[in-house]
Amino acid sequence: MSEERALSVTEAMTQAKRALEGVRVRVVGEVSEFNDKPGYKAAYFTVCDAGAAMPCLMWRDVYDAGGISLRCGMLVELSGQFSAYVPKGRMQFTVRTLSLAGEGRLRMQVSELARKLEAEGLMRPDRKKPLPRYPERIAVVTSPRGKAIHDVIRTLRRRYPLAELLVAGVQVEGEGAPTALAEGLHAAQAAAPDVILLVRGGGSYEDLMPFNSEEVARAVAECPVPVVTGIGHEPDTSIADMVADVRASTPTGAAEAAAPSIEELGAVLMRERRAIGRALQSRVQRLEHRMARLAERPVFSDPYAILGPASQRIDSARARLDRALPERLKREQQRVQFARERLTSAGPRITERARSKLGLAAARLEDLSPLAILARGYSASFGSDGCTVIRSVSQVTAGDRLFVRVSDGRIGCTVTDTKEG
Repeated sequence: MSEERALSVTEAMTQAKRALEGVRVRVVGEVSEFNDKPGYKAAYFTVCDAGAAMPCLMWRDVYDAGGISLRCGMLVELSGQFSAYVPKGRMQFTVRTLSLAGEGRLRMQVSELARKLEAEGLMRPDRKKPLPRYPERIAVVTSPRGKAIHDVIRTLRRRYPLAELLVAGVQVEGEGAPTALAEGLHAAQAAAPDVILLVRGGGSYEDLMPFNSEEVARAVAECPVPVVTGIGHEPDTSIADMVADVRASTPTGAAEAAAPSIEELGAVLMRERRAIGRALQSRVQRLEHRMARLAERPVFSDPYAILGPASQRIDSARARLDRALPERLKREQQRVQFARERLTSAGPRITERARSKLGLAAARLEDLSPLAILARGYSASFGSDGCTVIRSVSQVTAGDRLFVRVSDGRIGCTVTDTKEG
């Protein structure tokens, strides 16, 4: 048997490449490295699990057609074949198809929803409501059988037993959980609490997915009552945490964030009590000192300190009045006497002129009086009624009764005949 010929390195790597290309498999792993520089003909990345790492390449046209942007930490499912890069002597896996697997797919969906809600402004800090300092009613939305509700009850009983606790027991995982959580939030709102706790204990990423749903996120964002979330453990962050008013790392942390410590409150009240006591004592001392100084004033020991000057002013005013009234009355009497004398001297002159005018008027009236005319021998005739003046012969006929007025009386006559002219 002839000895087998030794292969060159290139020949050995070529044979290995042919053998590897016949191995077609489907692989699930986490992306640990990713290199996609502009101008490269392929995208280079590495997938790994707990025991091994596998370098991969995906030609540019295949990667772009897949529609998935790879990032470190994503869980992916690959199909393709092994190959070898002969110049470098390096094995690699040529990827033909790529899809998200398990939690990786879920994380991508959550990431896309988070970007959508953030673009709508649901995660803005300025829309988040402040928590009440001393809540009177606290509502909890969670599973009634989980560990979270017991953590919340224990924490509130220890820290702040003054608040009334309302529990909305709902389904927190599995199909139908998002709707149940949203309905629980609405029921809690209807009870008019001061703050709402949305909590659940830890679990896998899939278990926490109801808190990454759009329905729950919008219910939290639209809630008029401040919402505090405590979902899972410290590293878990859901979309409900992002839109909530306050995010706590655990249910216990949510209860601590929503309620003050009764011990701290007692200490604050004690400090305020001491401060108020000191302030009141200081004010009383100041008022006592002021009262003592006021009591030392003369006005409180000698009433004439105030009444004396006023009494003297009254006496002085009385003396001035005693002097002023007689003098004033005397002056007024003199004025009255002077006015009387003026009236006495002016009266005859005034009445004389009036008497002269009256005499002239009387003489004029006498001249115009009908009686004066009758006294000169004239007479006036009146009809039988004694009122109608007879001015024409046409007013009477023979036989009419007339009255003739003369200066000293009247004469009754009967008309015998009339004649004109």
